[in-house]
Amino acid sequence: MLLASRKIGVPMMIGSAGDTGTNSRVDMYVEMIREIAAEHKLPPFKIGWFYSEVSKEYVLNKILSGSAVTGLDARADLTEEELDATSRIVAMAGVHPFVKLLEEGCDVIIGGRSSDSAIFAAAALHRGYPEAQSYYLGKVLECASFCAEPYGAKETVLGEITNDMVEVTAMNPGQRCTIASVAGHAMYERSNPFHEFVAGGMLDMTNCHYEQQSEKTTRVTGMEFVPAEQFRVKLEGSGKIGERFVGMAGIRDPYTIANVDAVIDWAREQAKERFGPDGWELHYNVFGRNGIMGDMEPLKDAPVHELMVVVQGIAPTVEMAEELTMTGTRQLFYARLPDVKGTAGGVSFILEEVLHASPAYRWTLNHTMAVDDPLELFPTHTAMIGA
Repeated sequence: MLLASRKIGVPMMIGSAGDTGTNSRVDMYVEMIREIAAEHKLPPFKIGWFYSEVSKEYVLNKILSGSAVTGLDARADLTEEELDATSRIVAMAGVHPFVKLLEEGCDVIIGGRSSDSAIFAAAALHRGYPEAQSYYLGKVLECASFCAEPYGAKETVLGEITNDMVEVTAMNPGQRCTIASVAGHAMYERSNPFHEFVAGGMLDMTNCHYEQQSEKTTRVTGMEFVPAEQFRVKLEGSGKIGERFVGMAGIRDPYTIANVDAVIDWAREQAKERFGPDGWELHYNVFGRNGIMGDMEPLKDAPVHELMVVVQGIAPTVEMAEELTMTGTRQLFYARLPDVKGTAGGVSFILEEVLHASPAYRWTLNHTMAVDDPLELFPTHTAMIGA
């Protein structure tokens, strides 16, 4: 990407560096740019970057000043207790830091946590195009060829913008952007299929009109942008629960399947006898019944001939988490059920051991916070790279 962008003289922009957009990932990407530029002896160019991490002290001061940090998706407003349980916070940038760095003449921009669509919208806004068309351009390009058919992973698509419309063209010879594929992607990843919220407003796609311009190109008109009455930025945060191991157990015995909840209760009670009532967690996902959707699964009572139970054990230390998960998994085999006369269990193990997984975290922040300046949470920096 860097070599191509320098060859043709257009800016290269990356958001959510390292996927998470934390400060360390931004620094890592900036260093990668420096190393590649040195390796290929690129002529001098200007790099810009911005950070997205927000300190807990900053958020606490907002709360103490009476500014509510408002929950999304039916979450309660952020409390001091939930903030204390948070390990790290990032704010989700909109177009504003990207536009600022483009205005400062940056040839490469590395962004912290960012709205996917904002990265593309920023380029169009920087060139003076309207907000509605710019944000729709960002929305349709954010996942590359997800807006094309047939499905082909992340192939290339080309977006073109005017003051009135957006056109999107599939560049892969085997793909095309159709009315169905483009409109379908516009509804992707949202609870309301017509509204895309960004920092500073909302893209309203209710009245969008789609036209097939050619076999590979679809034109979209009718989008609108509704500015927000108050500028709010989304915050994302998580808090560490503990270390984690994973165990797996298969069940094919019909009677054990019919009583799988009792089997799980037995294993959980054995763990409680071993480790006490508090300070650990055991989670059981029963695949083949409701392992994905849990209690929302409409077919959880349908008969099945085999199940897979995935056990996650979480505890303060690696040693305790391993022993806890081993107990919570192995005891499925030893569960005593009514009407079972033999001592052989009805559970088989895919692996003899349990597997060390990444630490367990939980979402603590999925909120929005009011700010006075769109750049308040996103400090920008620039430097010259090259001889």
